[in-house]
Amino acid sequence: MNADQDTLRKIANLARLDLKESDEVEILNDLNRILTWVEKLSEIDTSNVEPLTHINTDLNVMREDIISETLPRSKALENAPKQDGEHFRVPKVIE
Repeated sequence: MNADQDTLRKIANLARLDLKESDEVEILNDLNRILTWVEKLSEIDTSNVEPLTHINTDLNVMREDIISETLPRSKALENAPKQDGEHFRVPKVIE
């Protein structure tokens, strides 16, 4: 599989990258080298390889839930860039 200039521009657009035209040729060559390398990986026989969910056998080590003293509201709000005395004030992100 080889990527062409249109594919590179589409990927750059999706990744919100502003590529200079002077860099496109070099980036396209790099991308095609990467794709060639990935294709070589498909030649490896993995039929006897057991799929992994984790790279190691360690399990999550959980600590006991211990009730402790909480941070007072005034202390938590102390360094907030914006607050109303009771809550952190943040910009609206969903319209």
